[in-house]
Amino acid sequence: MGKGEETRQHILGRAARVASRMGLEGLTIGGLAEELELSKSGLFAHFQSKEALQVETLRFSARLFIDRVVRPAMKAPRGEPRVRALFERWLDWARADPLGGGCLFVAAATELDDREGPVRDDLVRQQKDWLEFIAGVVRSARDEGHFHPKLDPEQFAQDLYGVMLAAHHARRLLRDPRAEERAERAFDALVRAARGPVARPAKARAS
Repeated sequence: MGKGEETRQHILGRAARVASRMGLEGLTIGGLAEELELSKSGLFAHFQSKEALQVETLRFSARLFIDRVVRPAMKAPRGEPRVRALFERWLDWARADPLGGGCLFVAAATELDDREGPVRDDLVRQQKDWLEFIAGVVRSARDEGHFHPKLDPEQFAQDLYGVMLAAHHARRLLRDPRAEERAERAFDALVRAARGPVARPAKARAS
């Protein structure tokens, strides 16, 4: 990685932390330049516009999420063990709070849900890709025989997302000390329902 790209990644790391605390609308080239002690014109040369900065910040955060959640989870054996690893890594992401202000994607979804434009479009694409990825992992568990053959993977993905949104709300807003415990219980109930009456127990094996 060249020096210019290193600088860009450093800027985006700080931008993601600012956005997680203040929202994407609170992320401006001028404000970020001041925080980084860089010239506004120098920062503008990297991103050209506030909108481009916001899009790149979302993409940086998505790459971080993939590194912290997706890649480690994919090392688990196919089937239910991988579904569980995905959930546990996702819960770890929320617990560790690497951006310091809560999940940027949850905050951005609320901030952008009624707005049109490329920033919203990029977030929608990311979220649809994430839901489809979860569904794909669940589909593999169904194919392995760990889940009921008639299980709807897309429904499971939506329900799991609902569990994580509820956990975020309970932890960040309500400050419920049992938020994580409740999320684990909800996930276990979701998995039990997914197994159904005929699915065989998951056996750990290499993919």
